[in-house]
Amino acid sequence: MPVIAPAPAARPGTIPSAREGADETMAAGTTVDHLTETYRAHYRSLLGLAALLLDDTASCEDVVQEAFIRVHSARKRVRDPEKTLAYLRQTVVNLSRSALRRRILGLKLLSKPMPDMASAEEGAYEQLERDALIRAMRGLQRRQREVLVLRYFADMTEAQVAEALGISLGSVKAYGSRGIAALRIAMEAPV
Repeated sequence: MPVIAPAPAARPGTIPSAREGADETMAAGTTVDHLTETYRAHYRSLLGLAALLLDDTASCEDVVQEAFIRVHSARKRVRDPEKTLAYLRQTVVNLSRSALRRRILGLKLLSKPMPDMASAEEGAYEQLERDALIRAMRGLQRRQREVLVLRYFADMTEAQVAEALGISLGSVKAYGSRGIAALRIAMEAPV
């Protein structure tokens, strides 16, 4: 169970009003007016600081704007208004570091293309070859097609193909060699 302590009285016999408490809080921290003046006076220099740490203008502007937003939201913690610029500079540096870290992490996580990756033209050519192979396979006899598909696409041994189709090992070899010969002829023929 949390313990709630009574608020200390400022002077005996008087109760501080809500307005007096707000004035004391604002007096203790950086005011919005002071932060606005700091923005007008030092925005360019903070942008230059971010530019030294980052490489593109948009990121620099984002970092400086975010720094002002963060200092504005925490202005009551900045007890000395003279330190506002120091807090802003440190915030710009920290946000710039975070932006660079995110970029580096993003680059590490990106999948790198394989050095021997096919170009778009090669991919289109491969698709045409695949289509021609499928047409040629459809032109084979049923047993030849079954043997070639099981042997080369399903990666089965000749014995496994013979068992799967219920034919002899010699028949698998015969259908396979005749099917390959028919495919060669069909693939070399002009379309």
